[in-house]
Amino acid sequence: MTENSEIQERPESDYSRQTVRRRQLRTGYTTGSCAAAAAKAAALSLLSGQPVTEVTIHLPVGQDVTFQVNRCQREAGGERVTCSVIKDGGDDPDVTHGAEICSTVWRDASLDGAGVRIVGGPGVGTVTRPGTGIEVGEPAVTRVPRRMIAESVAQAAADQGLGSDAGFVVQVSVPGGEEIATKTTNSRLGVLNGISILGSTGVVQPFSTAAWRASVHLAIDVAATNDLPYLVLSTGTRSEEYARNHLDLPDMAYIEAGIFSGPAMKRCVMRNVERAAHVGMVGKLSKMAMGYFVTHVAGNQVDTEFLAGLAAQCGASEDIQEEIRGASSARHFQEIAQANGLLSVFPLMCRMVCDESRKQLGDDADALIVDVLCFDFEGNLLGHASTSEEGVPLAAGAGA
Repeated sequence: MTENSEIQERPESDYSRQTVRRRQLRTGYTTGSCAAAAAKAAALSLLSGQPVTEVTIHLPVGQDVTFQVNRCQREAGGERVTCSVIKDGGDDPDVTHGAEICSTVWRDASLDGAGVRIVGGPGVGTVTRPGTGIEVGEPAVTRVPRRMIAESVAQAAADQGLGSDAGFVVQVSVPGGEEIATKTTNSRLGVLNGISILGSTGVVQPFSTAAWRASVHLAIDVAATNDLPYLVLSTGTRSEEYARNHLDLPDMAYIEAGIFSGPAMKRCVMRNVERAAHVGMVGKLSKMAMGYFVTHVAGNQVDTEFLAGLAAQCGASEDIQEEIRGASSARHFQEIAQANGLLSVFPLMCRMVCDESRKQLGDDADALIVDVLCFDFEGNLLGHASTSEEGVPLAAGAGA
């Protein structure tokens, strides 16, 4: 979500000047940011021999943020230090709000030149099934938090006069994390015995459904008032980033619709936008292919039976269909399809999203050209489709 908390406070006539004043709910910080801050504090304390009460880290969104250290303890005769940060989720009703995110740091000379090794402690889940983007058996710390932790510890080492490649181990733990995880979908995804350490931007945007929808509508209204004929309705930050590599459009054309793909599409019709592209990854697009255009995970889960049916249409054997039915996530389905050469399933899914979009629009179906682009988690274009006979207007050199 991007600025999903923004509320309109200025009349519609001022949209074209883009001077809309907005009231924002309070943002917070992800578990990944908290773990990185705790790791940097622990590394600083380990190397300096002094307790650390606050620490500043650099977030992926480009901000430097200072965190208060909740706990700083030396252990094992001073060979290890544990620091913790209390997660402040802002005005987002996240089950991890208030959790104590801990990082224990110690030196490991065998890692010199190889950087930082991250291990899981109590309360951090372990990945037991493929499809999460993390190797089976590894702690459920996703890619961006891993990078943040490693960079924060390297910065601490540099601050204390060590090379940035000095070897450290960071153990991330969350007291009470196993209980917190029972309120999440982790077990369904095969992440067991704790929470996941997450966050692609480092910042938690507050989840207010009405405010989020209002901010999506506002962004569309601004773009329409500025006479943009083609808008991109992304399901998230990464899919928007990937779409920019394939569609040559001004910044204002990119709207992070999030879970509100349907309402955003209808708003485009209302504001006389000529064309809109749904862009996302397999999970959200598979729901849209089934006709669900408000796609929050709590409202409808990825339907592996449906995905197995798509694969069957593309020639999947009974054994592969059964494997897909047991997939732990949409990403796992994607991996199975790719491993078995079922690449036509992705354009088929995009075509179904086009068809379902027309159904959603009803009598207004001819008022909006709808494009669909499906990406993998690295930004590769898996498939695309359009309600226009000319297809999706991909940027020159973007690939098919």
